[in-house]
Amino acid sequence: MVAPQAEVEHTASRYAAALLRALGRADVAAAVAPRHPAVAAARCGLLALTGPSEAPPRLCPAPLAACADGALAALAALAPPRALDDLCGAALLTERAAIFGHARRGRVSPGGSARLLDTRDGAVALNLPRDDDWTLLPALLEREIALDWPALAAAVRDTTMHELVERGRELGLAIAPVVPAPLRRALLAVPARNEPADEVRRQRRQDSHPRVLDLSSLWAGPLCSHLLQRCGADVVKLESTRRPDGARNGPATFFDLLNAGKRSVALDFASDDGRARLRELISRADIVIEASRPRALRQLGIDAEAIVAKRPHLTWISLTGYGRGAPQEQWIAYGDDAGVAGGLAYLMRQVHGAPMFVGDAIADPLAGLHAALAAWAGWCAGGGGLVSIALVDVVRQIVGFEAPADAAGWRQRARDWADALGSDDIRAPQARRAAARAPALGADNARVFADWGIAC
Repeated sequence: MVAPQAEVEHTASRYAAALLRALGRADVAAAVAPRHPAVAAARCGLLALTGPSEAPPRLCPAPLAACADGALAALAALAPPRALDDLCGAALLTERAAIFGHARRGRVSPGGSARLLDTRDGAVALNLPRDDDWTLLPALLEREIALDWPALAAAVRDTTMHELVERGRELGLAIAPVVPAPLRRALLAVPARNEPADEVRRQRRQDSHPRVLDLSSLWAGPLCSHLLQRCGADVVKLESTRRPDGARNGPATFFDLLNAGKRSVALDFASDDGRARLRELISRADIVIEASRPRALRQLGIDAEAIVAKRPHLTWISLTGYGRGAPQEQWIAYGDDAGVAGGLAYLMRQVHGAPMFVGDAIADPLAGLHAALAAWAGWCAGGGGLVSIALVDVVRQIVGFEAPADAAGWRQRARDWADALGSDDIRAPQARRAAARAPALGADNARVFADWGIAC
């Protein structure tokens, strides 16, 4: 059965309401202007980023842009008035592509580091953004090959999909099978651990500035803390002096957009003093954001579960590819391959006859939006505890939101949504201008230590 046009146009509103219910905040109403999900995807540039380069763009019938609008609206409903009025959730999905000049490339991710490769019995997404990843290919294929994409594609055709994925994950590669998402998936439930009185909640919403310690890098985590900073939080971006945020090596415009307004602290985590100050910063934070595998933090003496158990008013956001717990906490994922693991490439094959990437590293900004909502809701409620947000699960959740029952339903939705588009709806990605320059690495060490009561 085809949903009426007016009902479809309120997808973002229904998604926002569902998120707020999952957070125990059904008492809050999110304001979302009605807009067709296809129009949202087209006008923000997501449609332009999807499909073969030599052909017209291909519409994804999952409501990715609409749900981004809904997630931002849910956050705005909890945030101080007008804190996010100038932002569009859907537009946040394509800002990186606009700045980097990325374009649709079908089976190649817009950024170029990931590709969809055919095996004997299916297809996989393999993401190789680091030089070290290429050195692992002989072990992945159990034979020597030329280290280039044509040789890799030819070699992969002799393997099976699940065997290749299993071996790749063991090696620490970002690899995902082209598989369907569950037809129905429960919304992220991030219940607060402590429910303060209404007066305390109102006070926090209108007059408080939580301390946020952001240990993450690249896109999802920094977007999360960027949104929290827009809500009034005091955000400290903490980096390693030996391995700073890799986004510093890209266009400054993108790094500035996400990190202007934050304060920069840099520590040497290999030193006793650096690890001690890391622990002190964590002990004074209201919200911690990190995107590391749990094992990496434990090697620094940081046990998130133990810290949260001792500090009931802390909200700890753990951003991972596949979630915490064995074995998935060891699996690597980036935004492009996480989108594939979430079911998007399989969905595009169902609808358009061939698998392809949807958008640019789509799981990253989607996860960042949901993480910001979870973090702020936890703060407002007096502490959210340890909140695990997996990139793959966020994509699966959106694919499953009000999903058709079968492939025929998806194809019908794609046709209906395409009919809703006008000739002027398809637009290129656009990006905001950064309000200022992001601080240099470690520029605010002394001031943050003083403000947060840490001896220099």
